[in-house]
Amino acid sequence: MSNTRGISFSNIDAEWKLALDPENIFWSLLPRSNGDFMLPDDLISLYKKELEHLDTEMRNFRFNEPLNCVYIDPTDRCNANCPYCYIPSKIRKHGTQMTWKQLDMTLSKIAGHFKGIKKKPVIVFHAAEPLLVKDILFQAIRKYHGKMLFGIQTNSLLLEKKDVAFMKQYRVGVGISLDAATAAVNNRSRVSVKGDGNFKKAAQALDWFKGYEGLNVIATVSKYNVNKLSELVTFLHKKKVPCVLLNPVRLTQKRSWGLKPDDMVYAKNLMKAVETAMELTQKTGRQIVIGNFANVILAIISPTARRMMCDISPCGGGRTFLTVTADGEMVPCGEFIGFKEFSGGNIFKTSINKAMNSKPFKQIRERMVEKIDECDTCDFRHICGSPCPAEMHARGNMYKKAEFCEFYKEIIRQAFKMIAEDKVKYLLRKDSMDQMVMEYKY
Repeated sequence: MSNTRGISFSNIDAEWKLALDPENIFWSLLPRSNGDFMLPDDLISLYKKELEHLDTEMRNFRFNEPLNCVYIDPTDRCNANCPYCYIPSKIRKHGTQMTWKQLDMTLSKIAGHFKGIKKKPVIVFHAAEPLLVKDILFQAIRKYHGKMLFGIQTNSLLLEKKDVAFMKQYRVGVGISLDAATAAVNNRSRVSVKGDGNFKKAAQALDWFKGYEGLNVIATVSKYNVNKLSELVTFLHKKKVPCVLLNPVRLTQKRSWGLKPDDMVYAKNLMKAVETAMELTQKTGRQIVIGNFANVILAIISPTARRMMCDISPCGGGRTFLTVTADGEMVPCGEFIGFKEFSGGNIFKTSINKAMNSKPFKQIRERMVEKIDECDTCDFRHICGSPCPAEMHARGNMYKKAEFCEFYKEIIRQAFKMIAEDKVKYLLRKDSMDQMVMEYKY
């Protein structure tokens, strides 16, 4: 791999080699049987033609994308006790909760910030367990649904059938937390305060939501479930879940450090899950997508179309999204909740604009792969983004490469391989495919 400007060459596997400009993700896959690493003249001409356009597109994506999403943590408290939670246990046990007046004020300020902008902002109720204050959440959705798009991330322990009907009525995006296809495995990590787990309630919720397009399942991959990802995909496909994210455990809190799976074990099992998802999609005609792997595919074939902003540098924290905590503090991302020094101000007292221009937010936006050893010379630097700044801050140095570095490199290589094998149509949601326009082709 090289840090000089231009095309870099590397081997993907025994059959394919990659030509890539790491700066703008112009790429071509070539059979290794072609011999030496050389580009045909017409491909070089295409590269020169697209260079300026792609450079500008990538620069705008990295530095000029506007704020479009606000995560609101309406309560610090949780009815679960997951061992890898990024929110400190003291906050989850004794933290505050928003009142209706505070939530209404927050949403009013958000509406004011986005006034005159045609595209509706996305509001995600997140953090500990938002359904602990479901009454004020539903009241807020009723009042603001014409101005905002809403999502709720929940462990489902408090979810009732009537809540599901409400969420469907208002087209609320829903994320259900579930780590495994069996209670025995899932409940080791998704532990309730009462000491059991959320498997039974989550499975019930999936039945209630069956077929709902706005449903996602979010699994946190740790040592507990890393070898069971394929089984989870099969289970969720039967439940008609359209998308699952198999996200790495974040290591923001010390108690999660011992739960990190081996990078290559994780990569192997993720790719097994991707293969399972493709097989089920082809066999049944009903698609299930691995969301985080789909985002890697997008990062390659349509870099500015990716939705998860953790894997671009600088990340989306304090840039395309921010988090409002239950006591009103604005932080770049929920992962920073345990670090008071990253507050950009309190939304009850100041504005979103001031938070966006605050020193802590600027500090996160200034963390770029060009400033990180190894990342600065890596071909995949603008596909991976070296996440996550909060995680690396907790580990002692925000400017160190990602904890899951080797995992990211391996799944990016696998993504290129699957693109070469013409499998993209099975890996992305159909609506994503339908919205794409071919810009250049060799």
